[in-house]
Amino acid sequence: MAAVCCAGEWLVMSSSHHLIAVNAKENRDSFLFDCTKAEQKPKEAEPDKSDGGSSQEKGSDQILALALSASGRYAALTDDNKRLVLFRTQPSWQCISTRWVVRRCTSMVFSQAEDELFVADKSGDLYSFSVLEPQKAGELKLGHLSMLLGVTLSPDDKYIITADRDEKIRVSLCRAPYNIQAFCLGHTEFVSALCVPAGHPEWLVSGSGDGTVKLWHYKSGRRLQSIDLQERGVSQSSDTDTGKPQRFAVSRIISSADGRHVAVQCESCPSIKLFTVKDGLNEHLSLTETLTLPQNPWDMTFDPQGRLWVLLENKDTNVLLYTHTEDRWQQEAESPDLQRVSETLHTQWELFEASIGLESRFHHLYKVNFDNMASYLQKKNERLQQQNEQGGKKRAARQANGAAKKSKTDNKSGADLQKRSSES
Repeated sequence: MAAVCCAGEWLVMSSSHHLIAVNAKENRDSFLFDCTKAEQKPKEAEPDKSDGGSSQEKGSDQILALALSASGRYAALTDDNKRLVLFRTQPSWQCISTRWVVRRCTSMVFSQAEDELFVADKSGDLYSFSVLEPQKAGELKLGHLSMLLGVTLSPDDKYIITADRDEKIRVSLCRAPYNIQAFCLGHTEFVSALCVPAGHPEWLVSGSGDGTVKLWHYKSGRRLQSIDLQERGVSQSSDTDTGKPQRFAVSRIISSADGRHVAVQCESCPSIKLFTVKDGLNEHLSLTETLTLPQNPWDMTFDPQGRLWVLLENKDTNVLLYTHTEDRWQQEAESPDLQRVSETLHTQWELFEASIGLESRFHHLYKVNFDNMASYLQKKNERLQQQNEQGGKKRAARQANGAAKKSKTDNKSGADLQKRSSES
């Protein structure tokens, strides 16, 4: 799956095992990084026994997560060979370290101070890696009992907010993660997206496989709002095999730099929901517009100017750019920035072909419900029916046997009577 993020002047994208960075403001050479040519783990390194042997699992150099720091000065990626690669982007792109994580990662985020990088993995652990000491090994910060799917930080770096497959959102103190500030509970499926909107440091917006977006006061764990995207017309298609409504997950939630807008993207949905942040006594998110796209988007991001970039699975129309003017979002077609990025992607499109048509990254995370009572009742009815059939056969056999005995007795009695009559 391809991804895109933006910080400073750089629009950074990943696809398969490549990272490509394009400067949207100047005609500068793009930066390209190939994970297949990256540093390999030393063979003499001892395998991690605590990983249950998974440290020997061979990867395909597929990029699993991508992150940019708030200023755009640093970038990082992690792949399925358990590399953690740190880049410095100023004055030019440079790889400054390659470190190794214990397990494959799912999400990561830079601290606002840009001195730490927090990395969440599939086993439920969260590690902290130093940015200022790029060769230093990671430090375990906290753990969940199930796979972590998202991590973000409060704007003051005081709280770590983590989300897992078991529907939980946990708020922990950054400097003492064993102290849990609150839980935000209410989703009925895995939590797949987290966002603290700019300008609202006390808010958290979360998205889930249950098709809802929820607004929280995360320090208290209090839910402020719940929005059912199914009711808002995000996905009305049905599974052709079962006839049931098709499940969909919120794959991305982002906030504009000025904090006025929140964009929500759902997996396998050719549209983007745009919300406006309403202040006042009744603070909430208000749906203002739905952008209909020519096809399903890969990913989206806001740039520092508040423009919305959307990355598409199409070589000819590979990226769209939207600007908010006069209370509505308008697509830009003649922007020099858009043309610069689009032309670069067109020339490098072979890097993105491996990401076209990939299966859902969430489908295996849904809960599977087993109706044990229905199975039990069915087996019980079958057993009772079998017992009734066997009982009927036994009764019929007894009746047939009784009739035969009675006939034999009657025949014997008749013969005895006839014998006595002849003797007399």
